Amino acid sequence: MHRFFADPSQIKEKEIILTGTDVNHIRNVLRMHTGEEILISNGQGTDYHCRLGNIDETSVTASIMWRLDGNAELPVTITLFQGLPKGDKLEFIIQKCVELGAARIVPVRTRRTIVKLDAKKEQAKRKRWMGISESAAKQSGRGIVPEIGQVTDFSEAVKEARSMDVCLIPYELAKGIEHTREVCTAIKLGQSVGIFIGPEGGFEEEEVSMAIEAGAIPLTLGKRILRTETAGMALISVLAYLLEQ
Repeated sequence: MHRFFADPSQIKEKEIILTGTDVNHIRNVLRMHTGEEILISNGQGTDYHCRLGNIDETSVTASIMWRLDGNAELPVTITLFQGLPKGDKLEFIIQKCVELGAARIVPVRTRRTIVKLDAKKEQAKRKRWMGISESAAKQSGRGIVPEIGQVTDFSEAVKEARSMDVCLIPYELAKGIEHTREVCTAIKLGQSVGIFIGPEGGFEEEEVSMAIEAGAIPLTLGKRILRTETAGMALISVLAYLLEQ
């Protein structure tokens, strides 16, 4: 069943009115008709099973059949602090990490970051990144659209991570895989978890030290060296496997 997101202001007692790009998608791409059923999420974990009513050029009206409490979210809130990679790798990272359950993704400038974005380029990029997040959330049945934060400096990301219950930083000089198992299995349901992933070339030692001083736990992801676009997905997958109910 096709899934869409609606702002809470669009949700009435008995119907939901969709506007914007969803109208074109329903009307001209999917070619849906009155009477067909769809799922609409309020972006806050609640789904509505709806039946399409009036479909015109500017809006789609859907009558609410019943309300569902979304159950597609992980039992921990994961924020991925992702070192800015080259090219369009971040688009792939966002798509896959949203599918896997990340609640928020923050692009981070590090000392080894090569990409340079001015304010105008960042604004355009972030708009595209949010679109990718929404699309991935729809595809994977998420009840929320994970936020893509503004590009931030590493020091600011570390400062934000201090407030989280657990912070993890994969690092090639960390203890063995048994330590990783112990750390991951000790995470409790309902906790907030930050994950730091470096760009191509990884973090500099001083950055790792800064994160550790702020409470981040260094751990290994195994004997193989993972690319920046693989490491975050690997760790989120491990956490999902261990913690999902």
